[in-house]
Amino acid sequence: MDKLIPLHLPPAPLKLSRQGKQIWVWDQLRKKQLVLTPEEWVRQHLVHYLQSELHYPATAFALEGGFKLLGKTQRSDLLIYQQGKPVLLGECKAPQVKISQDTFDQACRYNLHYKVPYLLISNGLETYWAKVLFEESRLEFLKEPLSFAALLRS
Repeated sequence: MDKLIPLHLPPAPLKLSRQGKQIWVWDQLRKKQLVLTPEEWVRQHLVHYLQSELHYPATAFALEGGFKLLGKTQRSDLLIYQQGKPVLLGECKAPQVKISQDTFDQACRYNLHYKVPYLLISNGLETYWAKVLFEESRLEFLKEPLSFAALLRS
């Protein structure tokens, strides 16, 4: 990753280091160094935004959780838990990846496993929040980001 693309998310105070040609980032939640891929760049900023602006506690996060779907191993980018139950699924894409119907389809496929009521999809340039309307098999896009307090009330 040669160039870090400015995102449409609040700047995050990331601890970056370089080893050879690779940039690494200290992941505060997972307590380890990670290669700073474009997707990780977005995930780190999104986590910072959720914590600093929307007041999501660090204890609510699970990052890059593996699960089986239709016999294949998948990996969710971000899950938010409330009282031990997943309530929000986040899907991160690299900034150069356009958010498309395929992105929403992927998140909805993953949600076959998790069955969360809310989705969050971002490439750092565009961010979408949606409520899952299971009975109608559709998403209702939210006009505003969902704070942790609002998530608890829903």
